[in-house]
Amino acid sequence: MKVKCVLCEKIENLNSDTLLAKRLRNRPIHTYMCQDCYDRIELRTQERMSTGNFKLYRTPKKSDDW
Repeated sequence: MKVKCVLCEKIENLNSDTLLAKRLRNRPIHTYMCQDCYDRIELRTQERMSTGNFKLYRTPKKSDDW
């Protein structure tokens, strides 16, 4: 299965039997990102987190006694 990275538009071949290939075929909202772009985003995120100015906005978990 041929896939294209959404960021760098590099075309790669995936094995059609993998779980990722199935997700890409069956759900059009899923997009493919190559490993180089994924690693670059992870590295930049770690750099921003280490500066102390990075805020991760997650919804607080509510503890329910029931």
